[in-house]
Amino acid sequence: MDPFRRKSPEELLRSISKLHQGRLKVYIGAVSGSGKTYHMLREGQTLRLQGIDVVICAVSTMQRPETVEQVRDLERVPSIHWMEDGVEKKDLDLDLLVQRNPEVVLVDGLAHRNRKGARHAARLDDIRFLLSCGISVITTVNVYELEDVQDIASKLTGIKASHTVPADTLESADEVVLIDVTPETMLERAQGGLLGDGSLWKQGNLAVLRELTLRLVAEGVSHSLERYRKEQGLVGPSGADERILVSTQYHWNGSIYMRRGQQIAKRLNGELLAVTFVKPEVELTKEQAAFKRSMAKLAVRIGAKLEELPLRSRRELADMLVQYALEHHVTRIVLGHSKQTRMQELWQGSIIQDLLKKTRGIDIFMVADRAEHDGERIIPARLHPLRLPSESFHRLNEQELDQKIEQVKRGRFKVYIGAAPGVGKTYAMLREGNDLLKKGLTVLVGLLETHGRKDTLSQVGNLEALPRKRVDYKGSRLEEMDTDEILRRRPDVVLVDELAHTNVPGSKRKKRYEDVQDILSAGISVITTVNVQHLESLNDAVEQITGVRVRETIPDHILQSADEVQLVDVTPESLRQRMKDGNIYAKEKIHQALSHFFKTGNLIALRELALREIADDVDERLESWQRSGSLRGPWRREEIIYVVVGRGPQAERLIRRGFRIAHRLKAAWYVAFPLESHHSPSHDEEQRLTALQTLTERLGGTFTMLPLPIKRGPACACSGRLVAAADEVKATQFIIGQPQMAGWKLFARRKWIRRLLRFSRHMDVLVVADYDPRGN
Repeated sequence: MDPFRRKSPEELLRSISKLHQGRLKVYIGAVSGSGKTYHMLREGQTLRLQGIDVVICAVSTMQRPETVEQVRDLERVPSIHWMEDGVEKKDLDLDLLVQRNPEVVLVDGLAHRNRKGARHAARLDDIRFLLSCGISVITTVNVYELEDVQDIASKLTGIKASHTVPADTLESADEVVLIDVTPETMLERAQGGLLGDGSLWKQGNLAVLRELTLRLVAEGVSHSLERYRKEQGLVGPSGADERILVSTQYHWNGSIYMRRGQQIAKRLNGELLAVTFVKPEVELTKEQAAFKRSMAKLAVRIGAKLEELPLRSRRELADMLVQYALEHHVTRIVLGHSKQTRMQELWQGSIIQDLLKKTRGIDIFMVADRAEHDGERIIPARLHPLRLPSESFHRLNEQELDQKIEQVKRGRFKVYIGAAPGVGKTYAMLREGNDLLKKGLTVLVGLLETHGRKDTLSQVGNLEALPRKRVDYKGSRLEEMDTDEILRRRPDVVLVDELAHTNVPGSKRKKRYEDVQDILSAGISVITTVNVQHLESLNDAVEQITGVRVRETIPDHILQSADEVQLVDVTPESLRQRMKDGNIYAKEKIHQALSHFFKTGNLIALRELALREIADDVDERLESWQRSGSLRGPWRREEIIYVVVGRGPQAERLIRRGFRIAHRLKAAWYVAFPLESHHSPSHDEEQRLTALQTLTERLGGTFTMLPLPIKRGPACACSGRLVAAADEVKATQFIIGQPQMAGWKLFARRKWIRRLLRFSRHMDVLVVADYDPRGN
């Protein structure tokens, strides 16, 4: 919408009406006992200290000590008590609340049903009434109490809510905050008697509900981001999520492309769109009409949005496809390989080549044409979990035995992760450290960065903070974590802040995560913190979102090796308010942060990225337990990924993309660097090769230098040699980058890509997009 356009009378009335409405905030969790009420009450305490008039009504602490503690000093408006099947229930006393007229009411149980004869049948209606009276409400709900989630939650876990709220309830809230808790923590709470009947919960059920919650909140954040980008006039993909567009036709292979698109969308947790182009003046043949009906049914089954668009000329197809992709924020276009000969491409033009010229920020994925050799190879629309053979009787070899022993000796590793600085990761880590201290464990603070935040400092409590080690560097005395002293003291648990930190040059270990690995190997448990932007494989996505290249990263396998990964979620509005209040950075840095990294659009996108990343992590763990199928469905076909990189700056992006795809598909992956056999690399080129090899191996891939023939240049000979090398390792997916050069070099590169695509029609080919670092 143009911000300069005059508002209509209806828009003015809506805006004025909104000013009189109370604000609704919802804390959502996977299950009861995840900490929603605690965080709601904690926020109430914060608001009270800020001078906001806050009351509580119909709040159930379940006599959990830490939750009861948060009720202190909060005024309670009496609720209406009644009994149902021997269980005490609490209804809101609306008359008392309206008479008291506070600014904010804290109330539990959004899905609660009122007693017979009450003014409203459900608590949700009570809350809407309070909002209409100008009273803001903060409340709580479990994910399986949402109408649209109940069926899938019941099907996957057997857990069913006694009452639900409508599917659009969260959409109507001003803020939705996820309270994330790992299954391990929930089971520990159940064993400690803090959850009532803990026998209801199983680790698999908790993981499924947790993943459903993460994905649900991520979807809501995605819609918010879409609205924000539209208001800002931004087009194209945001970098935070995946949207797959299948370009298909009413033909026998149209369903193959759609199912392949479904596979990709499921493994990448992306939305699936499909589009087909028809000439309005040309009537469909009987065969095409039959394919149209079957593809429409398939689209419903696999959850795709299939749209038919009019096409005037074949020459316009690429332009129309790119325009549609930009309008719908598509990240990847899926279509079939071209079957044209070289002469046909020159005479008629090539849709794929046109797409490669016109797209920026959108990947192009070409589906392999192997039906005549391998037959049907696409998994069916209905997905069933794989049933793997038991390994109970497998005798461990010496290497496997050593690995198992190391795992047994290793300390427990827990990571608190957030979307940005200031979300509360360190606060949560310290709070857990104090809880463990109360249980009689020896807990040390190995490294703490409070950045002057009073709330964080107050959480240190009785924890002992280890003095830092001083290191001389270039005439300055710097401080680092004293890992040797931690190993000497041998506590049960050590708390370590900012996992991605780089140590002072010359230190025994280059990165803090290497310190942590040594501590874990000594049998000491570690609780640590990290932001999502520090994950190596997300480095490019974060730059696309924020325009900032994060220099300090950790390999993804560090996060994957953690026994628990827990998200600390905060809405962008709350995070920006914390920044304005001076609770994140010093005053002199606030304005710059709010206008750069902490811009609303950045924070929304980073939050979505964090939610989806942890949902994927939960899904991977579900698969590894082998007790329950992944929510994304199995990937039945063994995949091998082959990535080709060059000397340019795009090489790191391609390697990271190769890793993320291989990780999602559980595939082996290779990185090939073409090198003319007559060419001796310079010192700078050798350093470049070493850096690329290090990154590949750091992420778990295999790096190879591929010699090319002497007589012919790479534009002519490289394509055939590369495809042959990929075939040698039985590659199923070939990954290359969009050309980034100009002039005659661009012409030569495109010529090379055309040749490569002709040679590689028997395998999937992904052309990774060049993109605008600001995502515009």
